[in-house]
Amino acid sequence: MSTQKNSGLMDEVRNVIRRKHYSIHTERSYCDWIKRYINFHNMLSRDDLKDGEAKIEQFLTHLAVNTKIAAATQNLALNALIFLYRQVLNEPLEKRIDAIRAPKKVNVPVVMTREEVVQIITLMEGTHRIIAKILYGSGLRVSEALSLRIFDIDFDMKQVTVHSGKGNKDRITTFPEKIEPELKTHIKQVKNIHDQDLRKGYGSVYLPNALSRKYPNADREWRWQYMFPSRKLSLDPRSGVTRRHHIDPSVMNKAIKSALSKTDILKRITSHTFRHSFATHLLMRGTDIRTIQALLGHKDVATTMIYTHVLQQGGHGVTSPLDDLDI
Repeated sequence: MSTQKNSGLMDEVRNVIRRKHYSIHTERSYCDWIKRYINFHNMLSRDDLKDGEAKIEQFLTHLAVNTKIAAATQNLALNALIFLYRQVLNEPLEKRIDAIRAPKKVNVPVVMTREEVVQIITLMEGTHRIIAKILYGSGLRVSEALSLRIFDIDFDMKQVTVHSGKGNKDRITTFPEKIEPELKTHIKQVKNIHDQDLRKGYGSVYLPNALSRKYPNADREWRWQYMFPSRKLSLDPRSGVTRRHHIDPSVMNKAIKSALSKTDILKRITSHTFRHSFATHLLMRGTDIRTIQALLGHKDVATTMIYTHVLQQGGHGVTSPLDDLDI
């Protein structure tokens, strides 16, 4: 497919993605996989996209056999190509796609002890420290924590509302009262930043879905601003508007890595480890598994059940026979 025609197709893909209100991350990921698919088959025209089932099967098999990608990554590639054919090209893909699938690996989550949580958070500073406390105290994914708006935390009801979380679902989770004083101080600082932006002619924030059309002035309202805004203004790649977005997840992971390097903890700890620790420590306190499922926003309780494995001391909770010997 020529560069010009390829560019036209990708523009169509982006337009459909934006019309359906997919995130910018999904847009970038889908476009990347579609480009890789086109290049893999050396497609030169739209006619080359025909017989999609067989070509998708070949591409997915290549990914599993030659690139050794993870099962989740292969599924992402499949979703992008199904989107291309069904949503952009309006082709149903009725034949079976029987590709060699990448092996699924079940990993027991890395969990910190309470002492390790204290160690890591104590070594963090400022906004990063507050975010880490919310990750552990509310069980949020880092993307959910960084996407929080001012009105998403209800101090009176002691709850956090996560809008459009994984699976595009809303949920309510617990709010750690202990961070209320420092979070309120942080919010005052964010309000000052927002007021300065407004005085300079900025102050606009990205609004999800069609809210910007439904409420034309809401993007400048205080309640819609991000709880953890970026230090710098940036150009929105979709709208071309200069805005203050939220902190990038990579910044948070760097802060955690920096804190970890100052300890003797050997575990591989990321922002998601705080969420794993939240769930496991609730189980240790006797919290019902269904309640934890709801707080985490898991669709299937089987996903939440993996934390019960962490509680089993030793292999499957079995004491080693060596511990019975007096040697």
